[in-house]
Amino acid sequence: MSESGRPESGDQPEPEQRSPHADPSDTPADPVQFGQHPAPLRTLVHLSDTHLLADGALQFGAIDTTARLCTALERLTRLDPAPDAIVVTGDLADKGEPGAYRQLRDLLDPLAADLGAQIVWVMGNHDERPAYAAGLFDREATTDEPQDAVHDIGGLRVISLDTTVPGYHHGELREAQLAWLAEVLSTPAEQGTILTLHHPPIPVPLVPAAAIIELLDQDRLAAVLAGTDVVSILGGHFHFSSHSTFAGIPVSVAAATCYLEDPAPDARFTSAVDAHQSVNVVHVYADRVVHSIVPVAAGPEVAGHPAEAAAQLAQMSPEQRRELVSRKDSPLNSG
Repeated sequence: MSESGRPESGDQPEPEQRSPHADPSDTPADPVQFGQHPAPLRTLVHLSDTHLLADGALQFGAIDTTARLCTALERLTRLDPAPDAIVVTGDLADKGEPGAYRQLRDLLDPLAADLGAQIVWVMGNHDERPAYAAGLFDREATTDEPQDAVHDIGGLRVISLDTTVPGYHHGELREAQLAWLAEVLSTPAEQGTILTLHHPPIPVPLVPAAAIIELLDQDRLAAVLAGTDVVSILGGHFHFSSHSTFAGIPVSVAAATCYLEDPAPDARFTSAVDAHQSVNVVHVYADRVVHSIVPVAAGPEVAGHPAEAAAQLAQMSPEQRRELVSRKDSPLNSG
């Protein structure tokens, strides 16, 4: 899919049944534009808080976090278009164990290669910098060395910002990090910038306990981001989905793949539940960013249409498609 030359609403290119894992040397047909918006420029998968444990250990003695992650990754293989990047916003390893990071690479590296996607790793408060750097990047790092990075995703800049504090669960940013970030953002990227960090700089009204371990001094980060080309901020940490704005920038928080922090518990201050895990899909357009939540667990289908329906609709004119899909008395809507 090219960034230019996408079909206008009246164009009708021949449909092509194509797997997202097809040989990239093949030249695919541009997708038919079903609505008024063109195809996204970039697609990112945003997952968070995998909390992997080494040697098959269970989180809280109950949750197989590796199995939960594998289920989530299987869902990613169904996305079309396939993601350009997989962003994992922290708490990768529950106890910062070297074996957990090796397991992460064993799971995600082959998938990313198959999808043709980059991986953007982000430090979380459960992660340990030396094991994180060694396990994911094959390099040495000290406990006192923030793991910040910049990625170019086909013209979209994705910044991984380390907000962790050694020995603590709350977040903070050093002056040197903020100066580095300001220098990076001083030159706009071709398709804008997405900032990724573990501690989201937004309120947490549903889970007051999370406010105790929030990102400190958020106004300092806001001052750096003001007037820059940052179009979205991605975070984790909360273990439930949340959305807000920060310094005028949309913020999207992905829920965890391991467990959900129940945002409406029954007479509990906090309540971790083995249910409702999800990942986010981020579609970047020239003028906006769309965030969609994809549940990890598949539910039973009660209605639907076969995959071949897309190819059939692609061969119709926009007017024909609208009549078939939109009319209440259409045969398509009779069931």
